[in-house]
Amino acid sequence: MHITSLLILLMQRIKYWLSEHPKIVGFRWSPTQSWGSTWSFVFGAIATYVVTAIALHLILSLLLRRRPKPVSLGPIPAVHSLAMAVISATIFVGMLVSAAAEIRDTRWLWPRTKTTTPLQWLLCFPIGTRSSGRVFFWSYVFYLSRFLHLLRTFITILRYRKLSSSNLIRQSILVLTPFLWLEFSQSFQVLAIIFTTLVNTVVYGYRFWVGGGASFTLPVPVVELEVNCQVLSVGFNVICHIGVVVLHFRKGGCNGIGAWVCNSILNAVILVQFYLQNVNIKSTELLREQDAAILEPNKNI
Repeated sequence: MHITSLLILLMQRIKYWLSEHPKIVGFRWSPTQSWGSTWSFVFGAIATYVVTAIALHLILSLLLRRRPKPVSLGPIPAVHSLAMAVISATIFVGMLVSAAAEIRDTRWLWPRTKTTTPLQWLLCFPIGTRSSGRVFFWSYVFYLSRFLHLLRTFITILRYRKLSSSNLIRQSILVLTPFLWLEFSQSFQVLAIIFTTLVNTVVYGYRFWVGGGASFTLPVPVVELEVNCQVLSVGFNVICHIGVVVLHFRKGGCNGIGAWVCNSILNAVILVQFYLQNVNIKSTELLREQDAAILEPNKNI
């Protein structure tokens, strides 16, 4: 009983700090109360990221042209992966607990907005929803975490001296998307954050595990795990987007539908880039296999 009481007390404390703290309940997205909540900031940050990444890549290409070895970063990549895994796990749990609390506190208003189930609320916010309260607090934390995620680009440049325009575009979109969620109180963002942070927790946790030199690892490379998670994410997003469209016309409108359309276009850009990237990888692997098949008989001769 003593252990059970401690567990109950621990769960209550976690619930308080993740969903009932006054800072979380009283959160409001506004230029005066939320850092990084202006259009000038987000576009300035994206422009700074792109220019800095390109400049770093060019500098390394010129200075280390005769030195093909990558720059040693020590434990920095592992620390970054650990930080992203912990932050993503915290946002995941915080959003789950906060969404449950919001459903509990607001479901008495649902009949006025033709909302009948929690799933409908998660997919389609009622018209007039403001970016304030628990779930938008964690949406804001998720938005801030995207800036920490950008460091992955610079780690890749320093370690492998690789930079692609598709990666810059993708990372820029991933920063802009949660900003639009908050700015227009967009529907569907709760489920999107829950699934994205779950995927990030798995991928970055595995990156840290492998990067830390663990003796036991899964028989799956990090890149392959990331690709499989992205495929699952695409499938999940497609299903949810269909649900948003259906509810939008059945309920008479979902909040932030204009931003949802914009985000759908941005997601389509990422999807096209992902498809082309995987086609190029498969084509390269096929060419290598064909070359190996051609060379093998020659060796026997």
